[in-house]
Amino acid sequence: MWRRPWVSPPRRRWTGTRALREKGIIKGALLDVDLGSIGRPVQALIAIRIRPPSRKVIEAFRDWATSLPETLGVFVTTGNEDFIIHVAVPDNNSLYAFVIDKLTQRPEVADVRTSVVYEHIRNAQVVPLI
Repeated sequence: MWRRPWVSPPRRRWTGTRALREKGIIKGALLDVDLGSIGRPVQALIAIRIRPPSRKVIEAFRDWATSLPETLGVFVTTGNEDFIIHVAVPDNNSLYAFVIDKLTQRPEVADVRTSVVYEHIRNAQVVPLI
């Protein structure tokens, strides 16, 4: 069974994984959840500009946005927007409510642009570019 050169025996495979964890290359493991099956089929990327753009304001908003149950991920960015928030919600009305009732109610939010995600495809293989 282990004669295939691309398949390592289990013991060797786990030893390699352990070494990568110890080196900090592998930080953890994530599950790929079918969001539609848990009632959150609508995904969006929300670009947000914050004012004033100070460390204190940016970090407070980042922590708040990360804590929201709709949030899948928060990107702190450069350019025209300070953040891109990836959310998953039950429907378009919930997305609208999230933007209007949560985001725009924050005094530091100067601008919000929302893009609905039609399809999210992940690269299953991440390799070094060295």
